[in-house]
Amino acid sequence: MRITNNMMLHNTSVNINGNKINVDTLNNQMSSQKKIQRPSDDPIIAIRALRLRSTLSEIDQYFENNIPDAEMWMDVTETALTNMKNILKDIRTQCEYGASDQLGADDRNAILEQLTKLQAQVYSEGNTDYANRTVFTGYRTNQKLTFMEDDVKTSYEITQNFKYSDIQEYRYYSGNVTIPTTKDEVEDTTAITNPQENTYDRIRLSYGGVDADPTITVEPARAITVTSYATLGDWEAASADGYEIADGEAVFIQSTGELILSESLSSDLRSDKAELSVTYTKTGFSKGELRPEYYYNCTDITDAANPINYEKYDADGKEIYQDINYVVAANQTLTVNTNASDVFDASIGRDVDELINIVQAAIDANKKVSDIEAMQKMEQYASDDCQAALEEWLAAAQKEAAYANDHMQKVYNSYIGNCDKYLEKVNLALTDVGSKGVSLEMIKNRLSNQQTTIETLKSKNEDRDLSDIIVDYTAAYTAYQASLQAASKINQNSLLSYL
Repeated sequence: MRITNNMMLHNTSVNINGNKINVDTLNNQMSSQKKIQRPSDDPIIAIRALRLRSTLSEIDQYFENNIPDAEMWMDVTETALTNMKNILKDIRTQCEYGASDQLGADDRNAILEQLTKLQAQVYSEGNTDYANRTVFTGYRTNQKLTFMEDDVKTSYEITQNFKYSDIQEYRYYSGNVTIPTTKDEVEDTTAITNPQENTYDRIRLSYGGVDADPTITVEPARAITVTSYATLGDWEAASADGYEIADGEAVFIQSTGELILSESLSSDLRSDKAELSVTYTKTGFSKGELRPEYYYNCTDITDAANPINYEKYDADGKEIYQDINYVVAANQTLTVNTNASDVFDASIGRDVDELINIVQAAIDANKKVSDIEAMQKMEQYASDDCQAALEEWLAAAQKEAAYANDHMQKVYNSYIGNCDKYLEKVNLALTDVGSKGVSLEMIKNRLSNQQTTIETLKSKNEDRDLSDIIVDYTAAYTAYQASLQAASKINQNSLLSYL
């Protein structure tokens, strides 16, 4: 085969260009340390790179955003639960103090002071938020758990469900002594009252200050005759002797939100293992009171033309949970929130209110005794008639004080058990948050390992080691220079040189 100069020139040009392309390719690789610059350079590497980048981006989203957000939410929740636990422990401690039968005036005042401070803190932790999202209020993260200010206009129609096991015994005291202030009042012994104790079973609503008579439905079905009074004082005034309930009937006290049962009615409800549904209307809420929509089926009827319905339980009576789920890994979610009703029991605030009222009643009753004893030493009451009358007043006051002290001791002792139940709920919630945290940490570690693995695979697929590139570049550049030198010698001789 005859090789012409043109053929040699063509082949040399092709070889030079090929070497130049290799030098350019390696130069680009040296600058970027990437194997390819465009998908067409190597479609297999390009497709694998897209898959690895997509996987890594997904892992990064979970590892760098979703998981830290979930961790912070649960950290905030755990802190709030721990604070609530400490508050309940403090309340329990005051109950232990109050259950003692050796209390003096200073002791009662100290208990009252501590409980009053704790009263303002009971549900404050329920308003804890993370990034302006309240953590205990389900889907309504832009709302607080409690009323933040006194609200006299807001009105709710609330439905509470009770079981026969919710019936509890309670003591009611009537005939409290009113201290006389003048000599004539002292000598008028007909005004001396006879303190009495009445024990009844009751069902206590979560709110006092109810507007009107409640609607009560009982299962198994039975009709209940209920007499309603605005206050305990009205009930006492309507009774001939202490607090009275007709056999088989009930009394409802609007101010305290108590449905008080006669002995026979309470016995029948227990025997039937009855379930009660109580629907009532409440207008006006105090600062710190729980918003009912987080606990009960209720309707906000503040604007009668536009009522707002809230459902906490479905038609079968099952609680409707509002779980906030974070996607923390592929096809894996984690519920990060804790529902307020699982932790901040609506009875806690009611218990604290009663503890305060009971210790205040004991303080007032014992002060009456001290006041009358002081009056016995005053010159203006030095006459025999006054002293004899004061003895009668003192006996009545001492009876009231004895009732008040005994009532305080018994209720405070029984409410230790209530605090233990509330603490059990909080501890259960803390355990739940802790177990979720452990699961999240395991997922986080797994994703961290996956992230490292995918980044390694991605680097192996896309990147080149700089030292390898330099070696290849040097070889390619040498070949390129050699091809140029060889090309320079091709045209030095031709057929014309031999003519």
